Amino acid sequence: MSSAETVTESLAHRPRRADALRNYELLIATARAAFADAGTATSMEEIARRAHVGIGTLYRHFPTRQALLEAVYLEELEGVCRSASDHAELPPWEALTGWLHEFVRYAGTKRALADELLAYMDSDAEVFTRCRGALYAAAAPLLERAQSDGVVRSDAHLTEVISMVSAIAKMPSENPAQTHHILDLALDGLRYRG
Repeated sequence: MSSAETVTESLAHRPRRADALRNYELLIATARAAFADAGTATSMEEIARRAHVGIGTLYRHFPTRQALLEAVYLEELEGVCRSASDHAELPPWEALTGWLHEFVRYAGTKRALADELLAYMDSDAEVFTRCRGALYAAAAPLLERAQSDGVVRSDAHLTEVISMVSAIAKMPSENPAQTHHILDLALDGLRYRG
């Protein structure tokens, strides 16, 4: 089991019955779309209406707004962690930088969701701690492989790389292409120059 699956299995409490799992996944997808369309302040009633389920169904799966926000956040995190294995087949430099670009896309779109969660809990809450652990577990093999191949500086630590990329993702920008260009400039500093 991957660390991303561990995070979501232990925190999201996915239902086991097929019909309940379908409703759970439908509600997550609907909430994700609603938050993207109208922001994280979208009401629980609006999410149930968009999903074509009763409000009771929504509250059975997500008894609080915080529970729904956490579940959407965890699903998105699981996707970005899982994408690390998709990049693993690429050459080491392309694998690392490709995944870091994926991470920037994820972080840029999830900023409002994380900010909303921070209204309910602090940054050291279990959900954030486990999410950080899953991200580091996904990124570590990519960085280690690039360093072993000699294409990334050996003195670059994973915490530094994640911090740098996270800061770039948080930069205000109207143009995602500009953010990715800035990321490329920063990543060029990771290259090994013998």
